[in-house]
Amino acid sequence: MDDRRPSRAPRYAHRHPAIGWREWVALPQLGLTKIKAKIDTGARTSCLHAFNLVFFPRRGEQWVRFVLHPLQRSSRETITAEARVQGVKRVRSSSGHVTIRPVIVTEVRLAGQIWPVELTLANRDAMGFRMLLSRRAVRGRFLIDAGRSYVAGRPPVVKKHRRRRKSC
Repeated sequence: MDDRRPSRAPRYAHRHPAIGWREWVALPQLGLTKIKAKIDTGARTSCLHAFNLVFFPRRGEQWVRFVLHPLQRSSRETITAEARVQGVKRVRSSSGHVTIRPVIVTEVRLAGQIWPVELTLANRDAMGFRMLLSRRAVRGRFLIDAGRSYVAGRPPVVKKHRRRRKSC
């Protein structure tokens, strides 16, 4: 007689859709229709690539204007965005280096869901991903399948037309 119990899915598995270790997300309030994000369950804080930060007051609140490159390994496309500064955070990298970063809150769209996420702003030009989505950002919303990518889908591909040369 076999006394092993059949394996069961966790009780919460039916309530949360799965996403992969990297996904395409949108940040509609920043005018960003697509950016590849690493789902980083080792990170406590989400981070967005940003440079040329300019702080300014607006209606008695601190705001920041920044530029970002939304595509990995490319600096051709730039987007300028503005957001209200929620505060600053001390962030310790995996190497132990501490930086102080501004924090913004903006909506993230992924897998048919839209919700507010706290993001720190930092220059990630040297990093593989322009955005990290932390465990706090996805907790209670998704199950992470670390062996898969783009489970939530890919953005539509826009084909570029090649210029035809005129023949003589």
